[in-house]
Amino acid sequence: MTAPLKQAHFNVFLFGVGHHRAAWRQPHSQVERLGDVSFYEALAQTAERGRLDGVFFADGHAAIELSDGPRWFLEPITLLSAMARATERVGLITTISSTFGTPFHTARQLASLDYISHGRVGWNLVTSMFDPEARNHGYDKMPPHAERYARAEEMIQVVEALWDSWDDGEPKMDRNGWYANAERVRAVQHHGRFFDTEGPLTVPRPPQGHPVLFQAGASEQGRELAARYAEAIYAVAWDIESAQHYYRDIKRRVSAAGRTVDVPIMPGLVTYVAATEAEARQQQQQLDDALPVASSLSQLEVFIEQDCSQWALDAPVPTLPPLEEFNGPKGRYATILRIIEDEQPTLRQLLGRLAAGGGHCTMVGTPEQIADRIEHWLDNDAADGFNLMPPTLPEGLDDFVDHVIPELQRRGRFRSDYQGTTLREHLGLERPTRR
Repeated sequence: MTAPLKQAHFNVFLFGVGHHRAAWRQPHSQVERLGDVSFYEALAQTAERGRLDGVFFADGHAAIELSDGPRWFLEPITLLSAMARATERVGLITTISSTFGTPFHTARQLASLDYISHGRVGWNLVTSMFDPEARNHGYDKMPPHAERYARAEEMIQVVEALWDSWDDGEPKMDRNGWYANAERVRAVQHHGRFFDTEGPLTVPRPPQGHPVLFQAGASEQGRELAARYAEAIYAVAWDIESAQHYYRDIKRRVSAAGRTVDVPIMPGLVTYVAATEAEARQQQQQLDDALPVASSLSQLEVFIEQDCSQWALDAPVPTLPPLEEFNGPKGRYATILRIIEDEQPTLRQLLGRLAAGGGHCTMVGTPEQIADRIEHWLDNDAADGFNLMPPTLPEGLDDFVDHVIPELQRRGRFRSDYQGTTLREHLGLERPTRR
């Protein structure tokens, strides 16, 4: 008997008017609508039309590089609450930082949104990374890497305990008796290294039990945290070889942690889709040509934590320190090292590679060509799906939903309709029992 074809998962990462740093400069861009909730509602409706698993927002806590285009505008929890009312099935995933957040506030926000959306919420946990963000939250600079991850682990444990502080079925709302049985609603009484929380939560146990926990672990500590707790994992991979290395390592760590669940791994994916490969490459080139060199160098300096303003644009990229000597965010830095090793680019060429999504896998071509590559990644231990990063919005998302998704459906690689109503069901995840 032939084994069933592996099915793909897709989230779409909504960022400004597209992930390419020149997207907002295009004459037809909708950059003026970034404060208009209907812009985002329409994007979520497109994702739902394509039967995608979810829409996803990253989040930042500092206004930096304002001259170079939009970064953060509307706050994600508030925005997703509105988007929940404009959609019925698509998942709603938000980033909340464990370095800047507290367990009670986080658990309450996410549980509330899970009720508002009828069980469609995911939490992308991050530890944050930049000192300007830290200075907006009472720190002089970011806490050390190990401390941030220790805080993140405690944060997960306390948030989940708060979600579990109510038994399923409470409150019973018996008009002739009790609103809730106090014996089935219990205090948490957590007193840890970073947090003190009494509980119980003010919101009953969420519809999904726990909103789905996403994480993007790249460093050693990040991978360990993801392997122990994450229910779906975002990844950065420039090519299939680096994707396979990460995929196999995480699957091994999940098993070593004693978990038997299938944790989907979803690398970022930038796509340029057109009727011919030449037209798709023309789309890419048009955006690359509008890329300001100065701001692109500034982005690279953030990623590698070096001043590269004096480097020659059309000469090979100077030798960078090995990964083990780099103290900044390791995932993106490892990707840059991989691009340099793989292509030996000039500095100008490297800036072009990083222009859309900062070094994630990029596929350029016809719907059939892109579907071929997606299938290759699915079938060769590189991905369980992808976190789509359209270079332009809404056009890039429209192109993928209208042309690539139907091709994948024809090949039996993606559902033709939702089989459930919750984000857990879309991802094939069980509802957790109360601990």
